[in-house]
Amino acid sequence: MQYWLMKSEPDVFGIDDLARVRREPWDGIRNYQARNFMRDQMQIGDRVFFYHSNAEPIGIAGIMRIASAPYPDRTAFDPEAKYYDPKSDPDNPRWHLVDVEFERKFRRIITLAELREHPELEEMQLLRKGNRLSIMPVEPAHWDFILGLE
Repeated sequence: MQYWLMKSEPDVFGIDDLARVRREPWDGIRNYQARNFMRDQMQIGDRVFFYHSNAEPIGIAGIMRIASAPYPDRTAFDPEAKYYDPKSDPDNPRWHLVDVEFERKFRRIITLAELREHPELEEMQLLRKGNRLSIMPVEPAHWDFILGLE
């Protein structure tokens, strides 16, 4: 099993939305490295921190699971969709997604500021200067440490 962190703005789609619908396609990823993580490395059953970005407070709001194998992101083919990509070809899709499934909401958001306070997490990709990826792997030791913060 691998561990991940996936970011979303809660006013677009947050942990409460996932709790309500239970399962959702994680669409709209238009960064090649993030896409490669989903397409090439994520496996059904992997666990994921749901991270609220561009919010108050910013931080980890809960846990979800990868619930599907990767498949083409159909929003890339729809000219009416926010994430339309005219260069994406249905016969050779450029963008992929996975379905995620709600596991649980944390009792509190573990904030980015709090994560930065712990030297045990200083090598975590999320905390590296200039990191803006919306999907990233999480080391098992970091996963366990963060769960202990809750």
